[in-house]
Amino acid sequence: MAKKKWSVKRITVNLASTEVETLEDYCTATGRPAADVIRELIRKLKIEAIA
Repeated sequence: MAKKKWSVKRITVNLASTEVETLEDYCTATGRPAADVIRELIRKLKIEAIA
């Protein structure tokens, strides 16, 4: 399998304390880092054509 070549762009996201807690709880429960969880969620976004 070919390795992915990452093009990196750092972003900053402001989250409410409840959102941070939810993310941290999820990461703790799944053992996954926040960056991986966020990347997965972004990949699941659907872009619909605007007519």
